[in-house]
Amino acid sequence: MSQHSIFEPYQLGPLSLKNKIVMAPLTRSRSNDEGVVPTYAAEYYAQRAGAGLIVAEATNISAQARGYAKTPGIWSEAQVEGWKPVTEAVHKAGGLFFLQLWHTGRISHPDLHNGELPVAPSAVKPEGQAFTNQGMKDHVTPRALDKSELPGILDDYRKAARNAREAGFDGVEIHSANSYLLDQFLRDSTNLRADEYGGSIENRLRFPLEATAAVIDGFGDAARVGTRLTPGGTQPGNTPLDSTPNETYGRYVEELAKLGIVYLHVVEGTAYVSREVPGNAVDFEALRKRFTGTYIDNNALDLKMAEKLLDEHKAELVCFGRDFIANPDLVERFRTGAPIADAPKETWYGGDQHGYTDWPVATNVPQLQNA
Repeated sequence: MSQHSIFEPYQLGPLSLKNKIVMAPLTRSRSNDEGVVPTYAAEYYAQRAGAGLIVAEATNISAQARGYAKTPGIWSEAQVEGWKPVTEAVHKAGGLFFLQLWHTGRISHPDLHNGELPVAPSAVKPEGQAFTNQGMKDHVTPRALDKSELPGILDDYRKAARNAREAGFDGVEIHSANSYLLDQFLRDSTNLRADEYGGSIENRLRFPLEATAAVIDGFGDAARVGTRLTPGGTQPGNTPLDSTPNETYGRYVEELAKLGIVYLHVVEGTAYVSREVPGNAVDFEALRKRFTGTYIDNNALDLKMAEKLLDEHKAELVCFGRDFIANPDLVERFRTGAPIADAPKETWYGGDQHGYTDWPVATNVPQLQNA
């Protein structure tokens, strides 16, 4: 395999990616209170269409799913119509575009739900604070979902996937990571249920797998559905690891493969912290081997590390997140050796076009030798 295999095309199910670089879903908190993306989101995503695949920011599947102010949705007609010019712009720029489907579960606040408690598998309070329209507020103890409510949430996943297809997305990514609802069902640290959705690994996998099946049904093609995982732990909520992460997530990965999803997007290490997990509690190589589809590696990668992963066949695709904020032409910067700009944290969340669509592209940069 060539040294710069990262720039080679890749066949992802029915989709032909022009390179092996994936833009990670990046929450930017610029939608309105109705969950409709701003018109200038079309320019933002089109600017970054040099990636082989863009995964759009985490998008709420329902009003109940909301955990942060100013985040987009995909459950209403207005939201679907808001996304249509964005997908059109990405396609016109030559890009491919997946939407990440999101239910935050306990990582939320009553202010986002007209005073009602957030929902979760069990009434386990997360640490930290929620981002509301009135600023940061302490998380609360959520309400445990009754079993009778679960079919309705599955319907929300199904409808969200169907709406994503209508909005023009090429596929969807299920957010089963970062301590949000599906991850809360998986982990025995947040799932204390005594019914068939809690207890054993088989029971804790039940709802996430049912949600996956609902999404496949809604979009209509498992080869256009992926899943994101963070077995190694993450903020928000300071959620403890599952007591047996290799067994729990290993079983999950195998069952996802049986459902035929096209890729597994794994944050290797501890999300937002490092590529290490305390005590080396998670064997990511073993997880990768238990999945039969495309494996996307994510977390604190640079170009050299990404190329090494590809060259050693430890991943088929590599994912970059924050580097895409200030570098709309990140792929071309990688290709030419141009410097990588860094976006100040105050530009990450909220605001308007500033720090969103106004980052310059690199020009007049020398070409790498033998690139």
